[in-house]
Amino acid sequence: MIEIKNLQFGYSRKGAPLFSDFSLSLSAGQVVGLLGKNGAGKSTLIYLMAGLLTPDAGQVTMHGVDVRRRLPSTLADVFVVPEEFELPSMSLNRYVAVNAPFYPRFSMEALKSYLDIFEMDGAMPLKSMSMGQRKKSFICFALASGTSLLLLDEPTNGLDIPSKSQFRKAIAQSMTDERTIVVSTHQVRDIDTLLDHVVIVDRSQVLLDAGVREIGQRLTFGSEVVPDALYVQSTPLGPVTVSPNLSGLETPIDMELLFNAALTQPARMKELFTRK
Repeated sequence: MIEIKNLQFGYSRKGAPLFSDFSLSLSAGQVVGLLGKNGAGKSTLIYLMAGLLTPDAGQVTMHGVDVRRRLPSTLADVFVVPEEFELPSMSLNRYVAVNAPFYPRFSMEALKSYLDIFEMDGAMPLKSMSMGQRKKSFICFALASGTSLLLLDEPTNGLDIPSKSQFRKAIAQSMTDERTIVVSTHQVRDIDTLLDHVVIVDRSQVLLDAGVREIGQRLTFGSEVVPDALYVQSTPLGPVTVSPNLSGLETPIDMELLFNAALTQPARMKELFTRK
């Protein structure tokens, strides 16, 4: 679906590159959590996958086509929802009428379903909406576009608690075997139940690239501190830990603990997930 090979990119020719010899593959039919610290390059990677930035070296391909060629067939099959955006002074219905023709698989029926989930009215003027309402409207349009690649950068920023629940419902409803949704976020608890796959990056390093099921089989998350624990975190209720899973049974994942373990123990994490 998406293939990133030997990518190099920096915003300044004089400074160190943000990405150097970076490679990653993403398959169709999954919701991918793209996690990393602030400044780790998550947003930049989103824009590189969309073909909005030009690599200094290497290549990003989608269905075997270089996304930077910006072919009409590629543009019609990728949608990006950035963290911050502006919408024109018109109603959502008018926005849809103007922009939906660019996406051959756009579904008005699906749009209505997503608007219903978010309790939104397409007749509302976009400029009079709150930030959260504008984000929900744009997400509804993005989901209804029918693109096989949907890139969401911090999509839950600006959403209240009920809206975050609605967001998860809309994403789950929109998934197909042909679609890949990449969610870049630092608010991991907003999306942890949605994810099929987790990628944790730190600039040029991929600290983790694994399916949720594999993570649950290789790691265990709990309160028992064991000698070979990867990560121990103190809480008011006592320590919580990430340890190698020796039971052979899949265990529930704590995404926040997983993230912290990957950042603090990258070598051990790599060893655990490369071992047969």
